[in-house]
Amino acid sequence: MEIEFIAGHNLYWIISLLLLVGLYGMLAKRNLVKKLVGMNIFQTSIILFYIAVASKRNATVPVIDATLGSADPAHYINPLPHTLMLTAIVVSVATTGVGFALLISIFRRYGTLDEDTLLKRMR
Repeated sequence: MEIEFIAGHNLYWIISLLLLVGLYGMLAKRNLVKKLVGMNIFQTSIILFYIAVASKRNATVPVIDATLGSADPAHYINPLPHTLMLTAIVVSVATTGVGFALLISIFRRYGTLDEDTLLKRMR
C-alpha cells in the first residue's frame, strides 16, 4: 500500500525535490548569482505544485459543452489557480530581472559577488 502511494504521486516527489534543490541553492551557496538561480528554482517548484494540485484527469475547460452537460461540475477544472500561477510567472520574471540588475550594480561597486567577500568590503 505504501509503495503504491509513493509510486502514484511521482509528480509531487519531483516537485519536492525541486523545492529542496532551490532551498539548498538559496541557503548553502555563497555566490549571489547561484542564490538567485536557487530562488528561481524554488519559485518554479511552487508554481508547479499549484498547477499539479489544480489539475484533474478527464476534465476540460469550463466552457459549457453539450456533450458533457453543464449540470455536473466534476467534468470541468477550475481555471483560477492556473490564472494565478500565470501571474506568479510574470512576477517571478520581474523579480529575476530586478535581482540581476541589483547583482550588476553590486558587482560594479564592490567587484565581487561572493557573499563573504562582499560583507568584508562593505565594512
